[in-house]
Amino acid sequence: MKSLMIQGTSSGAGKTTLVAALCRIFSDKGYRVAPFKSQNMSNFAYVTPEFEISRAQAIQAIGARCNITSDLNPILLKPIGNYNSFVYLNGKCYKKMHAKDYYEKFVNTQGIKIASKSLNLLQTNFDLVILEGAGSPAEINLQKFDIANMKIAQKASASVILISDIDKGGSFASLVGTMALTEKKYRKFVKGFVFNKFRGDIDMLKPGFNKLKKLTNIPVLGVIPLMTLNLPEEDSFNAKPQNMVWNKKNISKIDNELNRLAETVKSSIDIKSIEKMLK
Repeated sequence: MKSLMIQGTSSGAGKTTLVAALCRIFSDKGYRVAPFKSQNMSNFAYVTPEFEISRAQAIQAIGARCNITSDLNPILLKPIGNYNSFVYLNGKCYKKMHAKDYYEKFVNTQGIKIASKSLNLLQTNFDLVILEGAGSPAEINLQKFDIANMKIAQKASASVILISDIDKGGSFASLVGTMALTEKKYRKFVKGFVFNKFRGDIDMLKPGFNKLKKLTNIPVLGVIPLMTLNLPEEDSFNAKPQNMVWNKKNISKIDNELNRLAETVKSSIDIKSIEKMLK
């Protein structure tokens, strides 16, 4: 039983796509892989007559070549405005909840139990579970309610890779700041950094890697170039996701695009070091 977790310095850092790429890379290596995200907020779901989960985890499952089940995303929040969301548990609509009630009355009781049960089932049935965090682990106003990042990494005994979107600028500060604001007991889980969406001369970045290692004692595992992907977007800030039909033609397009993504990621980050984390 092995687990790896991708967390980010912010929303939109590239967690979802890196998990999808790693699912395909390790599936190609012969691992039985499953993706997992304990809690996702999105109005764009993968819907069957039996359950609904975030379509991001469905796409990651295509990357992993595993069956799409509700355990891949046991808690789905569908926002409806005014701080209210419909809460889906194990793929079924549970009830409408206000954010205050969700955080203060649900996440650390029923929520963490539901997430842990699905995680345990996946860890039992697969060689490798690749977890995706949500937002940032350093949201200090919400850390005690956060069941999508470090608490779940601890339960999974997962090595964590922290990814940052360098195209927005400020990635070095974001990585150092995230580590500084992450609770001390969780910092040991972070084993590597990845810079995402880079365009330019990588030699200009390398002096910063050494300074970053001295400040955090954590190595940079790679730099992923900015690339255009023809994958369905998530329901996130500045995104304009479209509904999609999950037919053979569209799934084949996703599969081909995941192969292209995996090849880029495989040539951009240190996969051997990641494999060592799993031993």
